[in-house]
Amino acid sequence: MRRLLVLVLSALLASTGTAAADEQVVGGERASIKANPWAVYLVDDRGLQFCGGTIVAPAKVLTAAHCAIGRAPREVQVVAGREDKQDRQAGVVASVADIWIHKQYVSADAGEDVAVLTLKDALPYEPLPLAELTDRALYQPGTELRALGWGRTAENGKTSRYLMQATVPVLADAFCVDTYPQFQRTDMFCAGYEGGKVDTCQGDSGGPIVADGKLVGVTSWGEGCARRNKPGVYVRIARYAKDLHPVVDASPPGVVQP
Repeated sequence: MRRLLVLVLSALLASTGTAAADEQVVGGERASIKANPWAVYLVDDRGLQFCGGTIVAPAKVLTAAHCAIGRAPREVQVVAGREDKQDRQAGVVASVADIWIHKQYVSADAGEDVAVLTLKDALPYEPLPLAELTDRALYQPGTELRALGWGRTAENGKTSRYLMQATVPVLADAFCVDTYPQFQRTDMFCAGYEGGKVDTCQGDSGGPIVADGKLVGVTSWGEGCARRNKPGVYVRIARYAKDLHPVVDASPPGVVQP
């Protein structure tokens, strides 16, 4: 998962001078796509994986704004139902019809790092529900979350061929603020271990952070991967549920249902 953070950080460095996170799970283990059917990855127009995402409705994929900003729908495809990136016979490659980016998004470390991809056709996989404002308990310090992605498995390593997962606990907001002065406690949360070793990394950006059968976070940014006292920072999805529902719940015109 730290790998996912590294990818996101790399993107941030390019635009803001802050370490960006192109993340993949560091210190994790393989995960089954059958058990996590809503986990997807994004590929560019050359077929290269660059971010993750989550199916939140049959024709809607939630990802990070920094994964989608500056990209036209024709430049992004969603790969769903594929655990092994080299298994071209598995899953579905879906075309994107429209990209919604939170209107207040400026950079990942400033908040509002959410985007929704509307697909041309509905996917035949179970969506993952969003965390709501009533799910405060899922953001309490110590709550164990699962981060998933195909990102790097080490800060300077290669992205993963397989879907990976790692368990990381929510950290206290005070620790996150001390670590990252730009941290916005209303919009974000951080998770991981003070000693590092387990994290999302480059390539994991936009991917799901899950607890209690809900999408509680999106991999957003951080400094490096699995570094000591440098946890990953994630979008607090419950904070944005009211902004996301009108987009996620809208029926796309002309979309073919599974």
